[in-house]
Amino acid sequence: MKWVFKLKLNLNDTVAKHKARLVARGFLQKPGIDYFEVYALVARIEIVRLVVAMASNHNWALFYIDAKSTFLNGPLEESVFVTQPPGFVKEGMEDKVYRLNKALYGLKQAPKAWNRRIDTFLIQSGFKKCSVEYSIYVKKETSVILICLYEDDLLITSSDLKGIEFFKAQMMQEFDMTDLGTLAYLLGL
Repeated sequence: MKWVFKLKLNLNDTVAKHKARLVARGFLQKPGIDYFEVYALVARIEIVRLVVAMASNHNWALFYIDAKSTFLNGPLEESVFVTQPPGFVKEGMEDKVYRLNKALYGLKQAPKAWNRRIDTFLIQSGFKKCSVEYSIYVKKETSVILICLYEDDLLITSSDLKGIEFFKAQMMQEFDMTDLGTLAYLLGL
């Protein structure tokens, strides 16, 4: 394990915050032993364009939300052990290791663990996964809510603004999310 430090800058190049991220050294992992699946299904750009075009054609609102610390949300199916992080080694127990319950940045299976976690949540919330494009989720009630999933970003569209707001509230209760607003606002329209 190692620490990765980064400065987040404002638009005027002043320091917004200092970030420290503990990262696993995934390059040491062995396929078939330490992990089995590493991929996470994401929307292709053509699908994102199709969702935006569909929303525009139906005059639906488009919203964009982003999950924070995405790869820290996925529970691990495999047993993963890591060394004690630098600066937090317990005296007299230097040779001990930690067993991870959830994914950590740098692990090969972190994207898959997150994808499995959000997929389970969306299906439990009443969404159905598209049978042709696995990054699209649809919920039909009084109206249709459509979600396009791309890694840790969700593009949400529907004619039902109250339904979207209810769904965003559910997401923010379950995950640490940032509501980036309507796509029209983000595009400056």
